[in-house]
Amino acid sequence: MSIQQGLTNSFKQDMLQAGQNIITGTLKMSLYTAFSNIGPLTTVYTPTSEVTGTGYTAGGNQVTGAILSTDATTGTVYVNFNNVSWPGANFTARGALIYNTSSSNKSVLVLDFGSDKIFSSTSNTVVMPVNSVTTALIRLP
Repeated sequence: MSIQQGLTNSFKQDMLQAGQNIITGTLKMSLYTAFSNIGPLTTVYTPTSEVTGTGYTAGGNQVTGAILSTDATTGTVYVNFNNVSWPGANFTARGALIYNTSSSNKSVLVLDFGSDKIFSSTSNTVVMPVNSVTTALIRLP
């Protein structure tokens, strides 16, 4: 089993069919252990191999601050979000799923942290990349 990072196939299809609105929808980030098998084929939120521990509630935390931008030079559309924190945390996660609760918990994208991340009272935040044409979490050329 392994976590595979990227937009989910179902989200790509939803984009072309106006099936999800990630700007006005309610998004959540759920966290997963290294034993998870989330990736491009993940279609909806799943509790399978989701982390457990102090400060974590099944289903994860809300993702806020979606900003949609377009680079005039390249035509790339990109979006990013605010950091997501778990105050009082005590658990370990390997990856995350961002999903849309406003659209029947449909998946948006999977993040692979590259290694286990220990969430604690001093390190409890998933830091999103800078919202730019080259670094934003979601980029569509």
